[in-house]
Amino acid sequence: MLDAAIGSGRHERQCVFEVFARRLPDSRRYGIVAGTGRLLELIAEFRFGDDELSFLSRNAIVSPATIEWLANYRFTGDISGYREGDAYFPGSPLLTVEGSFAEAVLLETVALSVLNYDSAVASAAARMVSAADARPLAEMGSRRTGERSAVASARAAYIAGFSATSNLEAGRSWGVPTMGTAAHSFTLLHDTEEEAFQAQVAALGPSTTLLVDTYDVENAVALAVKVAGTELGAVRIDSGDLATQVASVRAQLDSLGATKTRITVTNDLDEHAIAALRAAPVDSFGVGTSVVTGSGHPAAGMVYKLVAHHNDAGEWVSVAKKSAAKATVGGHKAAIRTMQNGVATSELIFQTQDARPEVEGRELNVPLMTAGAADAQWLGASGTTAARDHREQAMAELPQTAFRLSRGEPVLPTVYR
Repeated sequence: MLDAAIGSGRHERQCVFEVFARRLPDSRRYGIVAGTGRLLELIAEFRFGDDELSFLSRNAIVSPATIEWLANYRFTGDISGYREGDAYFPGSPLLTVEGSFAEAVLLETVALSVLNYDSAVASAAARMVSAADARPLAEMGSRRTGERSAVASARAAYIAGFSATSNLEAGRSWGVPTMGTAAHSFTLLHDTEEEAFQAQVAALGPSTTLLVDTYDVENAVALAVKVAGTELGAVRIDSGDLATQVASVRAQLDSLGATKTRITVTNDLDEHAIAALRAAPVDSFGVGTSVVTGSGHPAAGMVYKLVAHHNDAGEWVSVAKKSAAKATVGGHKAAIRTMQNGVATSELIFQTQDARPEVEGRELNVPLMTAGAADAQWLGASGTTAARDHREQAMAELPQTAFRLSRGEPVLPTVYR
């Protein structure tokens, strides 16, 4: 497209591209925006180096004129959109990219790859947070996804309300709190389970978490308290009928005087399994595969569409698709989350050239990047923390029906003005 646009002379036309989702996956009631901070950093650094240009030239993928144009590429336009951590609904203008066609069209894949994956993880993670009913969750899914997406998913889950991750790179890069537990291999390495517990307590202290289901849970719990004492931090259960197992372990710990020892459970949990354990004496959860795969929906279904461009006279022209089931709404848009008595009632979307609708509500679009420079408040560890805090505020605005795990319509209607 870039090569052809340079050939036709249209590549410098000023354009507006928009990222939005046509629908929510699996009839969910809301989605969570995540990945914005990562995306802004990637856009700011997006360049074509000698290796990339040589590949394009050697394989005759684009013309020499386009190679020359790409050699000097950097995005110099403006980007606005929803704050990271906000809720979104079908049609929400999550990201608006303004610049020349040539500059903006090259960002489609990077924008969608980041926002589709991170938002899918955050949307699933937020449902798990609701199901956990204020009990902490740890993200433990690095071995169930790619090495780069493992870091992204840890960050997205943290924004959605998870307490920690087992991925140390996410801690180093984004300030996500880290944690870890021993695996069954550590127990199997030692000649006895008691010896394994002794080694772990010697290294990490009695506040550590001991894995108690390698052999026999009841015997392991007794050994754990024997080795670490009644100040043992926690035990982890990774198999079996968790509801029954947890109740039995809680009773045993209490009978041994370890009344403050916590119980954490893992074992292929998702939001439905977590909800089923709501009445059980579980203190925390560890989630792996389900969170990093979006609980069955690893992409959020977002698209990147041209919605307006300049004509030859320099005037804005709205453009939109009309194809069946994929029609779009043209024009540069913004959104307001209308409110009544502190509770959100709709997603009101309007054209920015029109006057702001006179309604009570929160304006959702904020500046993210100006003239190619990202706003520092959305970046790095501090931006990640800000996104996590904003997610909590956004959730507090939604009607209580938003947190049902059953299939249903989006909790807020999308209204075009």
